[in-house]
Amino acid sequence: MKKIISISIFILLGTTIVNAATFTPWWMQPTVCRYIQTSCYDKMGVGYDSEVWDAGSNCRGMKLICPDALTETASEPQPIGKKALNDKNFVKSDYDTNLLNAADACYGRRKTSNSGSMAVVNGKEVKIWCPGILNYVNIDILEELDNGEIAKDNKEPTCKELAKYGYIATENNGCYGTEYDISEYYIECEGNDKLPARIVKLNGADTGSASDNTPQTLSDANKLMDKMYSISKQQKAQYFNK
Repeated sequence: MKKIISISIFILLGTTIVNAATFTPWWMQPTVCRYIQTSCYDKMGVGYDSEVWDAGSNCRGMKLICPDALTETASEPQPIGKKALNDKNFVKSDYDTNLLNAADACYGRRKTSNSGSMAVVNGKEVKIWCPGILNYVNIDILEELDNGEIAKDNKEPTCKELAKYGYIATENNGCYGTEYDISEYYIECEGNDKLPARIVKLNGADTGSASDNTPQTLSDANKLMDKMYSISKQQKAQYFNK
């Protein structure tokens, strides 16, 4: 009788173990060997090569780093292992290898700040000028980005150079160079300042027509502008004080 009971318990226990194993995927069972993932990339996809063996981390799969981000010259994205990527001498400090360059399907974009309107060049932040502005003022372009251009040698146009084409050096939707219609606004610059002293709305004045009191010299024009500005300021204080 005891033998029958023992056999029954053994069969019941064995059935339970088999059923548990049946419902547990084989790769999750405790007897399966697994890689330690801490030294590997935790994802694959765009910007990765899943077929390359990373001997340094003992893993399959490497991150593709854009050529511009590498300290060594390359013409196409290079697969880099996780440990190698942590070497600061391997990647330029101006680039962030956590940022995907979707156009080239690789990682490593120039670091930016101020909502993307400033870029890091040789460790310093410089302005990103809106497309085409540097061509107006005849400044050589160092690099073209998605949202604008970086000036070579970090040169910046003066207020007068920009005003000639109706621009001022302020941020404008992710790049520098805000446009003003010169038929509606007068941009007044002083010396070699980067920003205008003031911007005056012409209020429909026809700048192309002459009148009896038209200023004949720059000095006369500045005096007239000062007078207009003073009157406008007084009117604002009188009627918009509250």
